[in-house]
Order: sequence, then structure tokens, then C-alpha cells
Amino acid sequence: MLGDPGGGTAPVRAACVMDAALLRPLLTGHWYDALAAVLDAEIARGEGDPGAVVARNLAVAAKRVLDLDAEDFGSIAESFPQVTWRDDLNGACFPLHPRDPHRGALASLVPLYELMLEVLDLRARRAEPLQVVVTAHLIGEYLPQLAWESTLGHGGDPLRLREQVGERWGSDDPSCGHGPGLRATARRALHACSGDIAGYTGYLDRFHSRQGAALAVCAMHHRATEAGERPDVGDTCANPCSWVLRGDRVRQRDLDARVRLALIYQGSPIVGLRHHAPVGHFFGVPSAAEISAAWLSTWERLVAPWPDGANPLSLGAVPGRAEPDEALPGMANLVSAVAGRTIGPGRLLRHIGREIAELEGLT
Repeated sequence: MLGDPGGGTAPVRAACVMDAALLRPLLTGHWYDALAAVLDAEIARGEGDPGAVVARNLAVAAKRVLDLDAEDFGSIAESFPQVTWRDDLNGACFPLHPRDPHRGALASLVPLYELMLEVLDLRARRAEPLQVVVTAHLIGEYLPQLAWESTLGHGGDPLRLREQVGERWGSDDPSCGHGPGLRATARRALHACSGDIAGYTGYLDRFHSRQGAALAVCAMHHRATEAGERPDVGDTCANPCSWVLRGDRVRQRDLDARVRLALIYQGSPIVGLRHHAPVGHFFGVPSAAEISAAWLSTWERLVAPWPDGANPLSLGAVPGRAEPDEALPGMANLVSAVAGRTIGPGRLLRHIGREIAELEGLT
């Protein structure tokens, strides 16, 4: 657990020349784990003042954020009640309680995607190829829900979803386009926030990402597109429910296109590289060259023209907000095209790093 941070109000202390020479590159490279260890050693020697303790706690928090330990984002934010980045972190977390009024990433996936894009770039800067692959895989987990967010008004929150879906969703109706596994997922989504914490946590752990697959089938219904118009990316729905048909056909086709783009990414070589890199018996860590090749192949699939000319990424109607040194060039454009709104890497980890630098007199 993090210690009492003191609300970030400890006085700034001047770092000695040796401290600055050691700490500045750790901060510049976002090596928060190493920074926490150095500050821990200083505190253990009795050389750390309250500012060092706060800086150490911030470094530990930054490491957990960099690890995308989203289950604990809320508790991390609570430990720092006065920091400017607290709301950003709360926005990226999944609520720990089924009916928590603060819905975080269930209310909107945008803050979580901003954080993941930031983490992707920082992992590449730290030359951690396996973590780049892991983060690229995580980006694909909730892409269908991100596509649906503009229609649902939330990021697939089961507490609100049950009020919007109906008819064949979660039923055993043979005319539903869902297979048995997705029907079970759809049923779990209806009741995930009606029970205890254990049931809700089990839903998040095992079913929530699959909720996106269920919603994807609903989006790709036969009244929106004709056969052969767009890439075949999986099961579609021949008998859409009335709740899916809300809005005009233009909106339905737009949602269909963004969902298909999300599914193309989920089945891409860069995501597949994660499945082929279990890292065991001394083998499996992907090289930078392998990642580059996988991303190039992925990008070629993502921007390939569709028969009806409706590939959202090729159209470029919603550009991303990328950093100049984007780890996987085009990733922010992909996320933005799927979301239907401009998204780019956030500044959460950089804000934490700046606060550490101020406490250590490194600004």
C-alpha cells in the first residue's frame, strides 16, 4: 500500500549534484520502478525528508499506472487527493463495486484509451518490446465497445446497458445472431450489476471484453450492409432487434464500419504476436524487428480499401492526435477512427513525473 502522501504539499528540496545526475535520466526515461528503489534506499538510510517520501509514493503510483493496473487505479487516486491528475486516473479505472456512482471506464473508454496510447509510447521509449506487444493487445480488448460508445452513450456499462438492450439479447431465441458463448455473455451483462461484488468482479474478469464481441454481432446486421460490401470479419445478424435499429441507416452503417475496423485489428498480426509470445523456456520475447514487421502487416490490413469505399481509417475523416515519436505509427488514427472522435495519448504519467521532478528539485 502507498504511504500517506501528504496531499503533495511537502516543501521542495534541492537535490545534490549526484542525486540530480542519477534521478534526472530515470525521470526522463520514465523508469519509475528504478526511481522508487533509489528513493527507498535514500529513505532507509535516513537521508530522505518528507518530500522524498512523497516522491517515492508518486514513483510507486506511476509504476502501477504504467503497468495498467486498472483495478487499483481508484485506490491510487484516493491516496493523492489534491493532485491535478487524479480525475484522469479515476476516469481510466473500472469501478470496484457494481453500483458505484463513479463509473470510470464503464462510463467512457476514452480516458483509458488515452492512457493506453501513452503507455504504448513510453514502453517503446523504454525499449521494452514485450510490453509494447502486451499493450497493443490490450488496446484491442475493448475496441468494439469504444465503437459503440457514440451510440450507447457509455463504454458498455452493464448497469446502463440492461436498460437499452432487449428482445433477443441474452435469450435462447434461435433467430438471434449470437452463438451459445455470446448468449451467455449477454445474459451475464444484464445481471452483472444486480448481485454481489464477487459476481460483478467475475463478470469484469471473464466476460466484459466478450461483451464487445456480442455487441459487434448486433452492429453488423443485414439491414445496414449488403453481402460483399465490406470485409468478412465474423458472425453477423440477419434478424436485428429493434433497439439496434434506432437511428437512421447512415448511422447504422457508420457503426458497422467502425466495428468491422475494430475486429480487423483484433485479428491482426500485432495482436497475434502477443498470443505467440508466451515467454517461457528462454524463448518468446519478440524483437523490435518482429514488432515492426507485424505492425506493418497489420497496418496494410487496416487501410486496405473496402468494396464500398467505407473503410473509416482510409477515409481519414477522424484523424488521431499522435505524438511525434508514436511507437506504432497510425495507432492513434486507428483508435480515433474506431471511436468516431479524435483521441491521442494522454499526459497522465508525464504529469506524475513532473510532480516528482518538482519535489526533487529537478525542474
